[in-house]
Amino acid sequence: MERNSEEGGAPDEDGDHEAGWIMKPGRSETKEEEVTPACSRTASNEGAPDPSTDILALRIRRGLVCQDQEKPERKTGPTVSDSVLSDGQAEAVEPERDAPSVSPSSLMDTCDPSISSLSSSCFSTHHQPMLSSSSSSSSSVLSLTPPLPPSVDLPAVLTDTRLTLDVYQGGAAALPLLWGSIPDQLKGLQYLRLGSEDKPGLDGAMDVLPHLVELRSLAIRGHCFYDSQGDPLPGLLTTLPTPMASLSHLVHLDLSFNQLACLPSCLLSLPVLSSLLLCHNHLSALPPDIGLLSSLTYLSLLGNELVSLPPSLGQLKALQTLDISHNLLQQLPDEIGCLEELVKLDLSHNKLKQLPESMGSLLSLRELVIYSNDLRLIPHSLNKLSLLKIDVRDNPLGQPPTPPPLPPTPDQTETKIPELHLGFNQHSFCVSSAGCHVFLPGGAELLFPPGCLVSTTRLEWAERRPERKWVWLEEHDILLSRPLELRPHGITFLKPVEVCVPYHRTRRREVVVQRFDGQSWSTLPTVLRRGSESHSSHPGGRPARLACCAVRQFSWFMAVSRPVKDSCSVTPAGALLVSSSDPGIKLHFPPDSTLQTRTITLQVLQVSVSEVQTLCGDPQASVSPLLCLSQTPSTDFLQPIKVQVPLPSGVTGHTVEMSRLHLLHGDPTAQTWTDITSQVSLYVTHLYAIFYITHFSWYWLWYTTQRCVSGVVRKVYQKLKQFKVQFLVLQRKTDPSQVMLQCLPSNKVDNRVQSLSEQYDGPQPSDLCDLLEGEQFFAGFERGLDISTERPDCVGGRLCFVFYSSLKNLKEVYICPAQGQKGPVRGQVSFYRGEIPNNLPEEVARKRKGHDSQWLATLPLRLPALNSENNFVMEDLQHPPLNLGDPESGYLTEANLLSISLQIGQDWRVIGINLGLSYQELDRIQYKYRDNLGALVLDMLFHWARGQRNAGPGAASRLVAAMIESGRRDLADEIEDIVSIGRRKYSESLRRVGLEAESSSLGETQ
Repeated sequence: MERNSEEGGAPDEDGDHEAGWIMKPGRSETKEEEVTPACSRTASNEGAPDPSTDILALRIRRGLVCQDQEKPERKTGPTVSDSVLSDGQAEAVEPERDAPSVSPSSLMDTCDPSISSLSSSCFSTHHQPMLSSSSSSSSSVLSLTPPLPPSVDLPAVLTDTRLTLDVYQGGAAALPLLWGSIPDQLKGLQYLRLGSEDKPGLDGAMDVLPHLVELRSLAIRGHCFYDSQGDPLPGLLTTLPTPMASLSHLVHLDLSFNQLACLPSCLLSLPVLSSLLLCHNHLSALPPDIGLLSSLTYLSLLGNELVSLPPSLGQLKALQTLDISHNLLQQLPDEIGCLEELVKLDLSHNKLKQLPESMGSLLSLRELVIYSNDLRLIPHSLNKLSLLKIDVRDNPLGQPPTPPPLPPTPDQTETKIPELHLGFNQHSFCVSSAGCHVFLPGGAELLFPPGCLVSTTRLEWAERRPERKWVWLEEHDILLSRPLELRPHGITFLKPVEVCVPYHRTRRREVVVQRFDGQSWSTLPTVLRRGSESHSSHPGGRPARLACCAVRQFSWFMAVSRPVKDSCSVTPAGALLVSSSDPGIKLHFPPDSTLQTRTITLQVLQVSVSEVQTLCGDPQASVSPLLCLSQTPSTDFLQPIKVQVPLPSGVTGHTVEMSRLHLLHGDPTAQTWTDITSQVSLYVTHLYAIFYITHFSWYWLWYTTQRCVSGVVRKVYQKLKQFKVQFLVLQRKTDPSQVMLQCLPSNKVDNRVQSLSEQYDGPQPSDLCDLLEGEQFFAGFERGLDISTERPDCVGGRLCFVFYSSLKNLKEVYICPAQGQKGPVRGQVSFYRGEIPNNLPEEVARKRKGHDSQWLATLPLRLPALNSENNFVMEDLQHPPLNLGDPESGYLTEANLLSISLQIGQDWRVIGINLGLSYQELDRIQYKYRDNLGALVLDMLFHWARGQRNAGPGAASRLVAAMIESGRRDLADEIEDIVSIGRRKYSESLRRVGLEAESSSLGETQ
């Protein structure tokens, strides 16, 4: 059995098929069969108040009468006998870990028809006086805060015996409002579900709970909804009111994903409580009188902070399932051997070092899960249990105890690995046997442990452009980084070297590092962490997010985001695979479904319902997550595999119309979708859809009124894969021949344009376009413009791009007028889909005529005319007078800077580097004034000086230091002389002003 290491599985909602509709191939409503257990009996309603008046008034006020008059009378779910509930013999199931909880299969459905099943015959004329009189009493229900969303109708959450308020955020606040308007109807509730993410609404609901004395199933859970970052909202329940001990009929209680630090004392007074779920709270201990829950058959304490268990736990004689996984248990009490009816015991992910011999007395035990502990031996008494299955993975069984570490010797000194910070122009470095921690530009890190090399070795690194011909992404993958190449490829390290690639945050997806071996990409075990505090990719920013892997050989590495991938090995004995991203998704492999061991892979792709509704044109459409199933080998299974998926959002087993529910099969190779609803066994429970398959591929559950579902799904899927992008074409303000082209997702464009506005200018971003991850496109310079550069990605004035949503997709080029063009050029840049063709159609190159199949967008681009000195005639070439520094720390006028620039000569580039100018900026200046050394030096020096306006005092001192470092001591001395003279003149002026002020004050006194 496979389980998620962090979160457990969700419940099986199907039970024994009593809880849902079984669909035959015909799928017509007349084929629906209602299944009831053989032991069912009719519930007695004698003495109960008739709620029809308030119900009908409420329905009229919500505008539901007309709808029901047009609908035939039908039942929305099967019935379940009360005897099953009272006996408490139904097996409880594991709680959902990130989805709403569910009661055991015997608690699945109500025995009374829901409000929505009332027929139009109820609205006859003799009811009108009664309706009008009760409408005013129910008016308060209509102003619920927060109100029910349009997709949730009140009859969908409220029936005669069931109230479901965890289907919309803050729904718990509706309970006191309903209690204030229709208390008689709520007194008969047997099933209640609340979300606990809203503290004020939860407190109000707690005041009402003790009055619902007929309750049999109660769920108050967190993690029902997600915030804007994709993280689940925690439950805020910390305790239960003491009067809840009056709920004497309560059989099932789920308080998972909350803030409980101790078990509420009122729970010990519930006489018939048989299922108790306290998963993912903060329980550190259980009360010593836990044995008072004598009727308990299912107890889940998964994901708490329990260190030990009380001996009174052995008094739970009826307990059949006990889940204490993911806690801090170090030992078990001997009294655990007294649980005579225990069938399943889950102790995984604890710190157990041994098991008590008394566990040999658990004669009913059939499944013992103890993986991920510190067990070195299994009690011999368990050998007597011949029917017991034990999962002992990830335990040091048979290994001797780990000896304590030796104390350090006095002569041992702690060795610190040296650090090396590289610049953009440093593409090689040396590593000795002492190891090294190398920080690369952009945030990447390389950690060489001591002893990984015998002798000092020179290594190299380079960031490569992600060429589509060798960067291969699987379906739904997103590239997060440029490929990092580490050389030499053939070198082998004696110890693993940690390679850390920076990436941007992704929502609800996993990040992995992939390595290219020259033939294909493979995924490496990946650890995610933050980079060093002293090495941020942005000055003053947070350390980079790093995806790290350990390797012994150098190659190409890149970070990739993909839907969370879960896998397991299926043997002839069968298995269970639970999705870690959505625990409500399960794959059940029965015994004998395969003759050989297979590797199963499951990926879950979350889909936005609002986007689907927009794309398919059906405002009522809804979808489940998309399942991507694969296996090795790829032959069909011998037995049908049961697949459990959540119903589409807003749909429950009580409101579903089976004629609108479609199961789609996708072929990832052919990119086709087929409606297979009538070809599989498909039925629904309250929260889930269950179907059986023998072939693995893609499966997607749709709820829609569309008729041609397969065609609609194919178009919607293609659109969902595409990104909405915009193109930027910007010119540098100081040099319009330098053009930057960029393609970004539309949600990043505004911030990008704002950050470039000081240095660049150009037309507004293009209209929205659609591009796929890894799709190729190119830019063509048209109407008299050409590229004045030779580069491999440029062919005939057209520049090739590959779109990756998390990368910059940016290129800068220099443009010039096409041959024969004079004066200012009013040209354009057009973007086209696909690879660069051998030749563009003449009419496209000359002037685009309409929307062809390749064209994406066109943006205008203007290139000014050149003057006699081969410089562009700019509209604004004049700058205000520039003075460097200040009189106190050193002052240089514009005339001083002009004098200094005339003496720099060929040393301008070295001086520019020591002044802190980037190589890209120096290349731009050199290209702009390639024929005029004097203008080149002047522009370099004045460009640096303008940047010193906001750099604080000491600019003159920085210029002197740069001259000395560049070997120009003569210029440094001249600058110091100028500064010294300036300071002396400034001091003399202050002294003179001070004397004048003093003499004037004396004259006034006399």
